[in-house]
Amino acid sequence: MTGRLRAPAKLNLELKVLGRFPDGSHRIESVLQAVSLADLLMVEKAEPPSIEVTGFEAPTDEANLALRAAAALGQSVRIQLEKRIPPGAGLGGGSSDAAAVLRELAPEREDLAQVAARLGADVPFFLRGGRAIAGGRGEQLEPLPDEDGWYAIAWPGFEVSTGAVYRRFDEVGGGGRNHLLRAALAVEPRLAEFAAGLDEGWVMTGSGSAFFKEASTEEGAMKAAAGLACWTAVARAEPRLSG
Repeated sequence: MTGRLRAPAKLNLELKVLGRFPDGSHRIESVLQAVSLADLLMVEKAEPPSIEVTGFEAPTDEANLALRAAAALGQSVRIQLEKRIPPGAGLGGGSSDAAAVLRELAPEREDLAQVAARLGADVPFFLRGGRAIAGGRGEQLEPLPDEDGWYAIAWPGFEVSTGAVYRRFDEVGGGGRNHLLRAALAVEPRLAEFAAGLDEGWVMTGSGSAFFKEASTEEGAMKAAAGLACWTAVARAEPRLSG
């Protein structure tokens, strides 16, 4: 069995939707930042494959991206997953879990990025994390220099469907730092109510439902999160992994 593997969350510091591909999927450009909020995993070879989840809920069948990552490598494993990243929040927890399994089971595999891209658009980013510009469907990555920083994260306690948000985007469009915000608020009225209760400076990550606020210090991030009547976390920017 491995030691505990960390699977960090990500924030979309900016997200632009630039158009659509012939297959209907959307072309984006996004600045991604890995942060210290992280799931924890332990992995061991086992037959049949299985996963045990504690913390937040996650699939325990073949829909789980961590199990699918092992299967994509032709390996059968048992995974213990401590889910600390809220699901369906735009924080990339499932994709990060998958990347952690890929890094652990096949760190030297030359086509690991291609395997990651087949699992999901965010998975390639989590192979190295840090800060990057993501293009295409999210799999085209341009690493950026590491930057220090702190973030308050607020999650309203419910998920928002990524597919539904993109479909609504095609109807309502978008702008600002996150082009998907308008569509997400239209898809989920509770999210509109939640966003209205946040003060200035909060930004939605991904297709929602979590928001973040940047701060230069841990104290500043803690102050931003204080007093909110929802799940909150304070996280630090994480550097790019070597390799």
